[in-house]
Amino acid sequence: MSTRLLIHNGTLITFGAPCRVLEGQALLVEDGRIARIAPRDAIPGPFDRVMDAGGQVVMPGLVNAHMHFYSTLVRGLGKAAPSATFQEVLDNLWWRLDRQLSLDDVETSAQVVLLDAIRKGTTTLVDHHASPHAITGSLDRIAKAVRASGVRACLCYEVSDRDGEAIATEGLEENARFARRCAAEKDPQLRALFGLHAAFTLSDATLDRAAALGRELGTGFHVHVAEAASDGEANLQKHGLTAAARLHAHGLLGKGSIAAHAVHVTEADMDLLAATETFVAHNPQSNLNNAVGIADLLQLAARGVRVGLGTDAMTVNMLEEVRVALWAQHLRQGHPSCAFMEVANTLFVRNPELASQLWGFPLGTLQEGAAADIILVDYHPPTPLNGETVLGHLIFGISQATVDTTICAGRVLMEGRRLALDVDEAALAARSRDLAARLWERF
Repeated sequence: MSTRLLIHNGTLITFGAPCRVLEGQALLVEDGRIARIAPRDAIPGPFDRVMDAGGQVVMPGLVNAHMHFYSTLVRGLGKAAPSATFQEVLDNLWWRLDRQLSLDDVETSAQVVLLDAIRKGTTTLVDHHASPHAITGSLDRIAKAVRASGVRACLCYEVSDRDGEAIATEGLEENARFARRCAAEKDPQLRALFGLHAAFTLSDATLDRAAALGRELGTGFHVHVAEAASDGEANLQKHGLTAAARLHAHGLLGKGSIAAHAVHVTEADMDLLAATETFVAHNPQSNLNNAVGIADLLQLAARGVRVGLGTDAMTVNMLEEVRVALWAQHLRQGHPSCAFMEVANTLFVRNPELASQLWGFPLGTLQEGAAADIILVDYHPPTPLNGETVLGHLIFGISQATVDTTICAGRVLMEGRRLALDVDEAALAARSRDLAARLWERF
């Protein structure tokens, strides 16, 4: 017998286009889905649980379109040499770090960040993993952490030739193995993409092998594209194609694929991304932090590219990320009144579309039949809250409020700001500190 959860007395914000505000409506959850949205008196009981959302907005769980769980244990690390270019950031920090990761590091790093995601109301994350000396089984270890957390994640392994052919082959095999696992198990928490680092660290042979496996498995690809200008320059110099064009030539772009960043794409690249329906994941905080530039959301949107929002592991707070996206676009365009809708759409329209596509059922929206991934946020609007003002409230007000309750697939993961999971956070943090200290010694 299914559990019936009723959430009432709150203000519902649906996301999607248009993003609607529903007053006087209750929400019934059954079998992990939203079964009914109607006035409280129109939904007959009995109910197993009733949540009073008075003084709160009720919204879909947030979606992160590009994440790196493995980066958690770098927090506070001061051993990396100062870097003047993005390539030096990779050489001095990230590629040194990922070579030292163990499977225990990988799992613990994911556990820590997933709990933080619950606290921030992020219930679906699309991850991109790298641990070149701990590849086999790494996606299973992350999946174990995901399963225990109760949220959803789409996982992949970052294939690269930067550590040699044998490691690239192991990465290809890890992607294929995990994709087959997901296809067989049909676990509603887990999905798989085929991960690739970036075109400038991949040979034509490896790209062809990945493309063949992806076609066989029916998966899309998740790859960094033109994050820095150097990606395009390297591909043009060696192959005579931009990064996006080269990936397309090998059959790696398409509706099921994610191109992370797309900061330095040409107009022709944008048209190619639009024509292939490739999803772009914009990561403004990371791009600013690495000083690689700011993607031109206005041009991307005008040319029909589907652009969503990721964090590249800078945060799991998607409402923080969308605010930075807006300020960054104002700076990029030199115009303090531009790009509001283009930025808002990344998180409130496109990310739900991506998640729904990956999972095969509606995610990231409040509608009957959609997944019951729901958050309750403490918020008393100081100005009228309606369909015309809701995006302003989300970006300028609700983003600064506190998530009180997080629900995924109808399961309450946090309530009253307290995790409802069987996890000892202090013990997990202690274990993470111990692993981090040992990792830093190896680093």
